[in-house]
Amino acid sequence: MCLGLVFSVHVSGIKTNYRVFGHGQPILIINGGPGMNSDGFATLAKTIADLGYQTIIYDQRGTGGSKLTAVNSKTITMNLMAADIEDLRKELNIKQWTVLGHSFGGILACHYYAKYPSSVRKLIFSSSGGVNLNFINGLSDRILSNLSALEKDSFLFYQQKMDSGDTTYSVRRKRAEYLACAYVFNRKYAPLIAERLLQVNYDVNQWVFQDLRKIKYNYLHRFKNAPVPVLILQGNKDILTMETAREIQASFRKAKLVELNNCAHYGWLDAPDIYIKAIRDFLSQAI
Repeated sequence: MCLGLVFSVHVSGIKTNYRVFGHGQPILIINGGPGMNSDGFATLAKTIADLGYQTIIYDQRGTGGSKLTAVNSKTITMNLMAADIEDLRKELNIKQWTVLGHSFGGILACHYYAKYPSSVRKLIFSSSGGVNLNFINGLSDRILSNLSALEKDSFLFYQQKMDSGDTTYSVRRKRAEYLACAYVFNRKYAPLIAERLLQVNYDVNQWVFQDLRKIKYNYLHRFKNAPVPVLILQGNKDILTMETAREIQASFRKAKLVELNNCAHYGWLDAPDIYIKAIRDFLSQAI
């Protein structure tokens, strides 16, 4: 396991846990969720660091080691989450960094860039939720369509048990095991994703989406004149669609979209060679 050393920064009474890998040009990796810690992204961070870069992962507020005394609409907002990132950048004395956002992390990366554009050197969207909330439409149906008949029936069985009030660990684990299959094309990786799904803080998740709706999150065409180079990595078997990826591409002037064949939500698992090569080539390009 690539756990790395854990550090923390205290700003305005909030502790943010983070880890640093390697040396060189800095790259912040924002994990998905919302409501998940960064543990599952240590291996990706180490892989990119081995290309000759410094990579940073961190626990978003209310997750992992970045604990809050209260989780509510006042402590969980997109603006506060973006400010946490900016505070971390300052703590590390980084002038500019590349920001890689995966899934919900892409949404947060987009919002962070809108708030602090001068802090971002390049942007990478990895299976991202997009520049608006359109990706939510039909998401449940797409999740189910990514499951086999057996996986679907089993997932719905355990989901119904949870909906009926049975939230015991055994039920939550079985639900996660079947749901995880929707996120990977190669099922051998499903146990890794199941462990991640079991870690979700649903209170954080709920407040994040409430705030996204409150602020009317929508950056479609907002960045048409932005100078930032953008890479979009999207699996063609993902629960998030190529249409969402193309919408991101259309919102930036200097955006490249790489479609990953036979790949679901985790490019570095289903299509590691193409995924890492695309990142390596993108990072090496001069601005």
